[in-house]
Amino acid sequence: MLDHIEQWLQKKVLNEGKSDETAKKYRYYLHLLNDFFTELDINYLLATNKQLESFVGLYLHKKKLAPRSRRTAVAAVKGFYNYLDSEHICQSNVAASLPYPASANRIPVAMGLKNYERLLQQCDLDTFTGIRDAAMLALMGGCGIRLAGLTGLNQGNVIVYDYNGTERLAIKVIEKGKKERVLPVPLEAQVYLRVYIGHPELKHINRTLPNGDQVLFVSTQNRNVNEWDYYGEARRISRRSVQKMLTKLGERAGVPANQCHPHALRHLTGAEYAEEDLDILTRQILLGHKDPKATEIYTQLALRKLTSQVDKANPLGKVKTAVTPLIDALRS
Repeated sequence: MLDHIEQWLQKKVLNEGKSDETAKKYRYYLHLLNDFFTELDINYLLATNKQLESFVGLYLHKKKLAPRSRRTAVAAVKGFYNYLDSEHICQSNVAASLPYPASANRIPVAMGLKNYERLLQQCDLDTFTGIRDAAMLALMGGCGIRLAGLTGLNQGNVIVYDYNGTERLAIKVIEKGKKERVLPVPLEAQVYLRVYIGHPELKHINRTLPNGDQVLFVSTQNRNVNEWDYYGEARRISRRSVQKMLTKLGERAGVPANQCHPHALRHLTGAEYAEEDLDILTRQILLGHKDPKATEIYTQLALRKLTSQVDKANPLGKVKTAVTPLIDALRS
């Protein structure tokens, strides 16, 4: 079974463009399925739909997996058995009718504009690491890129182009299964990025890759790498380091912990796009969403826009009440 799992995952990554992160999640759940079969002495090629339902239901529930996580497990099981069926490894796809557990649609938590401002102000621009951190924060909040897209950037992903006679920067972001998109860099983020790229300390760091390109955002200390091996790809800043940086700056700035993560910055970008009435297709392209429903959820985070609409359209604003004179005075 484990061999077939790896064959399927390799196909998902190489042929269908699934990300390594997705493959990692699918592998985790399918290895749990292998454990489940081993415990009950079940041949995975002879498993029944009822047994698979028991796995994604009671078995994973006992392991304290939330419905949202179990939805990913169902996707992995369904995809795996579809592969076994298509390759004639098993007689039929017993997972075809496997139901997805219901899960609540939660509204994402976005970092507030004021908190984003405080976070940027914590970066010490007199130091190399402070400038690097500010440039990373500016790209995360200004472009809404995912953490993997940020840490995966190389110098060659920075594009110079002409806009109305002015030199501007864009970045080619590669995320989620090698999907690419080109994003214009806001002027403010462009300043941070240019200062970082031109910093004297960066010039003395060997970040050259075998293909001649260079890692964009570098780490300055990595105890897991020997000093003589600390160059090229080994110099790339890790996702964990970026998260630690966010947590540290957030604590210093008094930003709530639930906003101190890279996706909260991405959610801020999505919310601001909705506030400014960017059309849904443009927002979908900029945020790199495959499904427009994922983009639409940010409309619920556009509180300034929603507040203006509520103030204008709600019935209380169209009738006389005891507080009408007070509201009129406040508005004037």
